[in-house]
Amino acid sequence: MNRTKLSFLTAMLVFGTVGIFVRQIPLPSATIAFFRGALGVVTLLVVMLLTGKKPNIPQIKKNLPLLLLSGAAIGGNWILLFESYRYTTVATATICYYLAPVFLVLASPLLGERLTVKKILLSATALLGMVFVSGVVQGGISGGRGIICGIGAAALYASVMFMNKKLGTISAYDKTVIQLGAAALVILPYCLISHGFDLSGMDATGFGMLAVVGILHTGICYCMYFGAMGNMPSQSVALFSYLDPVVAIVLSALLLHEPFGWRETVGAVLILGSALLSELPTQKIAKKG
Repeated sequence: MNRTKLSFLTAMLVFGTVGIFVRQIPLPSATIAFFRGALGVVTLLVVMLLTGKKPNIPQIKKNLPLLLLSGAAIGGNWILLFESYRYTTVATATICYYLAPVFLVLASPLLGERLTVKKILLSATALLGMVFVSGVVQGGISGGRGIICGIGAAALYASVMFMNKKLGTISAYDKTVIQLGAAALVILPYCLISHGFDLSGMDATGFGMLAVVGILHTGICYCMYFGAMGNMPSQSVALFSYLDPVVAIVLSALLLHEPFGWRETVGAVLILGSALLSELPTQKIAKKG
């Protein structure tokens, strides 16, 4: 596995731990999302300052419309996902949200990438695994408004991945700073209207967890995520994205003692197996060369 794929895989594994930290933050989801974006921007600006990386103003200006649009999509994606959790079960929201990689695979021909039968079958297998992991097989689907919000979040997530494939010439730092900043600005009015910014219930643990979510899960990992995404095939991005929910559910079972039975195990095997099989041909060709 090359450095680009390893960076993307690392980001997805860390993303899978975010729920463990968020559970310890006594704030509304939208408020957490705003601080996540804001702290992510500050983190990246500090890293750029300490490492001497200067923003490429000409490249930022050239790509600014797409940067702002993709950043707004990130903010909208977070809001719709939180609304989906409100109006339906977490399991149903999850399976709807993870239609995003399937959307990306189907849209990959628009990026000049070949949509093979194998990639379609592996994406379908991974989606089937997500059905098992989410618990929909056991509990069924309910909550029409939540389903619509979940699918909307998935569409926005897929659009972010798609647009980032079009931003290959701009550095990961410049890209992520603008996008997270735009996401925070989109979420800000939503927070003000719905919940406000009451931090009176926060303690040291809450602030610490919020800092980890903003600095590690957002600032650092989004940079790794977006930086690697521009140099990977859309189908690989789509399949590797399924690792995030698998890690989240495994950790919730181990650390939060939430149930993880045979259905979740089957789903994890299907998802991880699909990701592995999608990479085997490329690795074999590399060895022959």
